[in-house]
Amino acid sequence: MSVIATIAVALVALLHVYFLVLEMFLFTRPLGLKTFGNTAEKASEMAVLAANQGLYNGFLAAGLIWGLLQPAPGFAFQIKVFFLACVIVAGLYGGYSAKRTIIYVQALPAAVALLLVWLA
Repeated sequence: MSVIATIAVALVALLHVYFLVLEMFLFTRPLGLKTFGNTAEKASEMAVLAANQGLYNGFLAAGLIWGLLQPAPGFAFQIKVFFLACVIVAGLYGGYSAKRTIIYVQALPAAVALLLVWLA
């Protein structure tokens, strides 16, 4: 179970690295425009805010990676639980305030990973 939990946490971290790249570097490019349903003009106006959001997603990924690399099992568990909880809260708020699908893309994978971490 520990290996499965580790893989789940790593996948959530990778998702957040992807969100960072998408929001910081691709927001005004075709993939970003399509992903967020923006026009080039609207994306250009929102690019600084999106980059800021991407940076926060990078911090979440960094925290999860820290938890994966932490050699002390008890502390690693605490780090993973904390950052997965942060991802869940961010995903729920994003689903409430921006787009419902954020719950399924961000909060749900983190919730599954959190459950697996608790069971490991």
